[in-house]
Amino acid sequence: MNTITKTIFNSEKLDELCVNTIRFLSIDAVQKANSGHPGLPLGAAPMAYTLWTRFLQHTPTNPHWFNRDRFVLSAGHGSMLLYSLLHLTGYDLPLEEIKQFRQWGSKAPGHPEHGLTPGVETTTGPLGQGFANGVGMAIAEAYLAARYNKPGFDIINHNTYGLVSDGDLMEGVSAEAAPLAGHLKLGKLIYLYDNNHITLASSTQVTFTEDHAKRFEAYGWHTQSVEDGNDLESIENAIRIAKEETERPSLILIRTHIGYGSPHKQDTCAAHGSPLGKEEVKLTKENLGWPAEPDFLIPKEAELHFRKAIENGKQLEKEWENKFSLYEKSYPELASELRGLINGKLPLGWGANIPVFPVDAKGMATRVASGKIMQTFSPLLPGFIGGSADLNTSTYTELKGAGNFENPSMAVGDLQGSAEGGWSYSGRNLQFGVREHGMASISNGMAAHGGILPFCATFLTFSDYMRPAIRLAALMELNVVYVFTHDSIAMGEDGPTHQPIEHIASLRAIPRLITIRPGDANETAMAWRMAIESHKAPVALILSRQDMPTLDRKIFDPADGLRFGAYILSDAPDYKPELILIASGSEVSLIVEAQKKLIERNVSVRLVSMPSWELFEAQTIEYRNTVLPPSVSARIAVEAGITQGWHRYVGDKGDVIGIDTFGASAPGEIMLREYGFTIENICERAMHLLKK
Repeated sequence: MNTITKTIFNSEKLDELCVNTIRFLSIDAVQKANSGHPGLPLGAAPMAYTLWTRFLQHTPTNPHWFNRDRFVLSAGHGSMLLYSLLHLTGYDLPLEEIKQFRQWGSKAPGHPEHGLTPGVETTTGPLGQGFANGVGMAIAEAYLAARYNKPGFDIINHNTYGLVSDGDLMEGVSAEAAPLAGHLKLGKLIYLYDNNHITLASSTQVTFTEDHAKRFEAYGWHTQSVEDGNDLESIENAIRIAKEETERPSLILIRTHIGYGSPHKQDTCAAHGSPLGKEEVKLTKENLGWPAEPDFLIPKEAELHFRKAIENGKQLEKEWENKFSLYEKSYPELASELRGLINGKLPLGWGANIPVFPVDAKGMATRVASGKIMQTFSPLLPGFIGGSADLNTSTYTELKGAGNFENPSMAVGDLQGSAEGGWSYSGRNLQFGVREHGMASISNGMAAHGGILPFCATFLTFSDYMRPAIRLAALMELNVVYVFTHDSIAMGEDGPTHQPIEHIASLRAIPRLITIRPGDANETAMAWRMAIESHKAPVALILSRQDMPTLDRKIFDPADGLRFGAYILSDAPDYKPELILIASGSEVSLIVEAQKKLIERNVSVRLVSMPSWELFEAQTIEYRNTVLPPSVSARIAVEAGITQGWHRYVGDKGDVIGIDTFGASAPGEIMLREYGFTIENICERAMHLLKK
């Protein structure tokens, strides 16, 4: 740094110097990439600086320290703001990565990605997702604190902060998550609203004219307004007041100016999603008293100030570890249990009580089997928490005796549908209400927080409402279990609005998501084992409303074949089939009966249960060819859903019995008959195929 530059910096206040360091590190990266969003970092840098240097408890040298505050940049398009903060405070994000913003292989991608960049708590960008994720993180903190904290030992005690934009508040998912957060009185949830009055394509006066403070007050939030987004003291005071408010989540509305300092683009849409341009960057630097050269300038005074976070963080972590050591001596069992949750380890024998279901010709719906299975392992998994979109009695997902997660001030006598075990933050049944999108996004936040293995449930057809969150869970490799019941037209009288058709295929299309549709109660038990053990992938369990036989595993191969995605359920004599019947879920029992009829016609039939394409594709080619030998081209797949995708397994010479239209309103057994899911139709199609 030259002498003139030193003089300029020595004459400025340190806070202003640091705020401008964030601003210009951000817009230099955007300009170099010739891509990105400069407006938010320029306008929101003061609030972010205040939060990160005066409040945020974190340790840059150990981003995974468990009792850290969580910071969610819900407005993920402003990612360079976060990357600047991470680099400046000492996270493992070198300046060279900043200079490669939005480039191939960089740890500074266009939107923040969980698991890629140290210090990024959750993947954001699709607006509103981070907002709901933060609610999930606050729920996770409240639950763990209620379960593990003891007098004198606040082992779990941290805040969840977020920076949200007008887009976040406009998206419907925030309107699902916010009232639930208010109802639950999540006082450790604090959001800073970058209230700059500009959207991507217009002014908020065109699309967003509600009274935001009153809206959130109606949700049960505490709100404050800061009229000047550059007033650090007012911002600090507002955050301090929000921290003192323990009964309500907080929204601080901070009036900012998008593209602050840009002579021609401040307060315009042009500052939102495009680089300022070299000349405008130069003018902006001049306007705010910043040297035009060099780019990516980090004054030593600013760097030293930001890097105090390293030693401060180490001290916080050390104090916490010392407290935890004392906690271990006083509460060894709880401490061991909590350590296991923090490290993501399953307790030994967690699934020892999962039942083996007896042979039963009538059987049971897999949703019923699932409910029974959940009761056996959930007491051994203290981090297993979740609920449904007001459908516990239909999805069979209530954890008996585990209590409802609820603010302890709620009066049990005033509540309907209360779970056994009472109402408190230590309850493990979450009452999400009819909020599918919010439910899934909140579950993602719980998983991203750590220490929690969340599940959520609804009817399969309503997975459409959850898809954005499921996709992000897969992108983040989060272990979330989505329980989807009422999986086909067999649900009957509710009609086509509630009968899923394309939904299983839609879920299978999401990379990294493991979709499992078990064929009987014992396959369901194995599906749950896979879901719990799936440490780096979300799992969708697809379950039936109608009963299906529990197969005799002395006759058919063991249900643990589900681990491989597909397995030979029953084989032809001498392992030489001339026809292969493949099915998932409730259609497995159909092909079992069809095999009997075809054997009477002297047809050698192999039965393959294929509950999970993803698990099957993960196997070796040798295994896959053993189950589906290339030499056998006569294959029929049977599934009560869209036929799309099944031809990869039946081949050009095979056939698929599915449904490529919408359903109707009628009893389930009539629906299945009318749409061709009968033994007779399978046999007829098989004989036709063999004649080709």
